[in-house]
Amino acid sequence: MEVDETYLGGQWKNKRRAQRTGKAKRGRGTQKTPVFGILCRGEKVWAEVVQDVEAETLIPLIKQRVKRGSTVCSDTWKSYAGIAAKGYVHRLVEHGKGEYANGKGNHINGLEGFGGYLKRRLAAKGGIRKERIPLYLAEYLWRYNHRSMYDSKGKN
Repeated sequence: MEVDETYLGGQWKNKRRAQRTGKAKRGRGTQKTPVFGILCRGEKVWAEVVQDVEAETLIPLIKQRVKRGSTVCSDTWKSYAGIAAKGYVHRLVEHGKGEYANGKGNHINGLEGFGGYLKRRLAAKGGIRKERIPLYLAEYLWRYNHRSMYDSKGKN
């Protein structure tokens, strides 16, 4: 199993002045929407827009979707620190040290690939409203999970 979070939203430099001076939620002032995802290798991706990426939000979602005793691969984000104590085998990938796969099958590249796919598709729209992100996320999850139904030209 792979778990990871990503953020959807435009670049800081492209925001309107009113958006840049508004109250910031996280970090340097990003108001991007956090999305948390879980990938069962060889199967499907599950993702959901979340309020924040704190442990109190993410750990219950992992407990709902992942069978206890499973191997969970994640990056070193602080919210994943308590996964092993909840009955999971926890494998880490340290992106900060340039590690993206360690040769033992520990990676989150599948879920990172979905995040890239989602961002490319949304960027092609030229911008969408924040309240519609869950709708677009659901559509692109379905498309990604059912991509093998179509040949390379997009036909059945």
